[in-house]
Amino acid sequence: PDVPRDDAESDWGSDSWSDYGSRDKPGTTLGRTVPDGNVLFPDIFHTDHLLFYERFRAYQDYMLADCKASEVKRFIAEYLEKVLEPSGWQAIWRTDVFEVLVGVVDVNFPALKAVVQLSEPFLCESQDSTFTLECMQELLELKEHQILLQELWVVYDESGEFDQTALAIEHVRFFYRCIWRTWDEEEEDEFDYFVRCVEPRLRLHYDILEHRVPSGLVVDYQNLLSQCEELYEKFLNVRSSISSNDSDSEAENISMVEGLKLYEKVEHLKQKLKLIENPLLRYVFGYQKYGNLQAKGLRPTGAKVIHVVPWTMRASLLQLLARDKLCPESCEDLEIQFHHDPLAAVNACYEGDRVIICPGRYFVDGVFSIADSVELEGYGLPDDVVIEKQGKGDHFFDCTGANIKISNLKLVQHDAVEGILNVHHGKTTLENCVLQCETTGITVRTSAELLMRNSDLYGAKGAGVEIYPGSACTLLHNGIHHCKEGILIKNFLDEDYEVPKITMVNNMIHNNEGYGVVLVRPMIPSEMKAASAQETKVIEENEFQDFLMMWLLCMTVGDILFPALGSTQPTQAGDETACAEASRQEQPGCVTDELELYKRAETSEQTENNSEIAHVLGAASAKKSQTHKKRLSELGFTEADDNLMSQEMFVSVEGNQFKWNGKGSFGIFFF
Repeated sequence: PDVPRDDAESDWGSDSWSDYGSRDKPGTTLGRTVPDGNVLFPDIFHTDHLLFYERFRAYQDYMLADCKASEVKRFIAEYLEKVLEPSGWQAIWRTDVFEVLVGVVDVNFPALKAVVQLSEPFLCESQDSTFTLECMQELLELKEHQILLQELWVVYDESGEFDQTALAIEHVRFFYRCIWRTWDEEEEDEFDYFVRCVEPRLRLHYDILEHRVPSGLVVDYQNLLSQCEELYEKFLNVRSSISSNDSDSEAENISMVEGLKLYEKVEHLKQKLKLIENPLLRYVFGYQKYGNLQAKGLRPTGAKVIHVVPWTMRASLLQLLARDKLCPESCEDLEIQFHHDPLAAVNACYEGDRVIICPGRYFVDGVFSIADSVELEGYGLPDDVVIEKQGKGDHFFDCTGANIKISNLKLVQHDAVEGILNVHHGKTTLENCVLQCETTGITVRTSAELLMRNSDLYGAKGAGVEIYPGSACTLLHNGIHHCKEGILIKNFLDEDYEVPKITMVNNMIHNNEGYGVVLVRPMIPSEMKAASAQETKVIEENEFQDFLMMWLLCMTVGDILFPALGSTQPTQAGDETACAEASRQEQPGCVTDELELYKRAETSEQTENNSEIAHVLGAASAKKSQTHKKRLSELGFTEADDNLMSQEMFVSVEGNQFKWNGKGSFGIFFF
């Protein structure tokens, strides 16, 4: 029942517009909405359509600025004093049980409340008939006629006089519904509240609205938020009972212990919420949930079936299939089933079945959930057998089978929230495939294994391959390019997971926006101290390097301007210098030597990159082992079992090439 509104967004985006209003403009710039229900309420301003940048601008520039958590209410009150009409407007007062039309006669800015009275004629809608005129008057008297501003929806007015009043109340309402948390006021005041809390929560809200967050993660966040609010309320009750009781009794001591436990639980939940609110860490840490995929096991008859998916089936194609795939040796008692699309074929599979997809472009609106050990194979080159995702969804391929093989396919992903392929459990082999990604590429979860060989992956807005702790990942002769990061390895020192086992041989990792390979791990306190000390050292080294570069530049200019002086000095230059001098004198015989030196230097650089990655990952593995050993020692285990303590990252990094990655070949992200 919404009435189409004027183009308010263009006015918001213009430089002449601000939340303080432009009252010299005739007429309103906002749209109107017809309220739902049976009562004929007047139309109200349509203000819940605001875009991210509009709310961001209002909170950052006008409402909150650089305030601290304890100053939020005061800053909002000061903002409202500048933009809110103190009287002369009507609004619909909405609660969970009734709606009633009221008129505003004054505003209590420090309390963020409006002083109201019932409008004439009396208009009220409720779930039952108990809210009569007399009942509402009595309720207002109990409230001293003061109502929270966020419970008011401003009645539409064409003059434009109350535009800013409606927008200001919308900002307040949205803030207390979607941004503010009851525990925010106890946050440390040395931090900017907008940067620390408002911006990440606002971004998360709009990411959810625009379907950029996996639905499972949204459910997790909402559940965590409800749990945290419930536990925090219990904590406040326990704390108030302790503060009101001055006796040093046993009951009070028990309450203190209970309060400490509740406090620890609340802090733990708050940290989880902050991780999800952070736009980077919510994908770095991910979540461990996936669909309840149940393996079917073997068929009751024990038979194994070949499923064939033809785009169009010709006699010649059928002959080729029979020769190459269906019965190369013996076709006695072989059962073959034909399907219209790959998803139907996979859903019909049992343990040990095989799916052969004929050349064609298949559009699939659904998720490939593979829980049994099956083989999915394209008959032809990957570019000839294309499976393209249609419609919005979290997943494309979910693998939990013990031994899954996917080969000779091109997978194309659109409008996705999660990665193109998730390996949750078991082993998945990906061979001779092309993966055109949308968000993250391949995710290898804890306790899962991936073997990727002779494949090409590109286009991921996150990492091309994400490797979780406790997983195993083997990458052989692949291309990973044009992603946000090439390969992201998650090695959490503070988690009770084994470090991942990684093999990378002869991969080409190039043209990624960030690093070719990045390791994500926490920074321990000793490293934080070392980092602060290293910062000073780096500054000194940079100053020395600047001086050295200036000196070399002066020497080079001197050689050019005064060659005679340079020739009188005896020099002992290597082959590289001689080659450079010869090229300066345009002697073509040295060009080949220069190219050879360049190739040698490039090969040496690639070897160093591989060695650096192996060294850093090995060091992280050793740090993990030390941390684990220390925990065992704190628990009283002085001699650890060899198998328990052999949690070292198995690393084989050889022959990989890293080229044209935006930030370099290898980096470490500390959190």
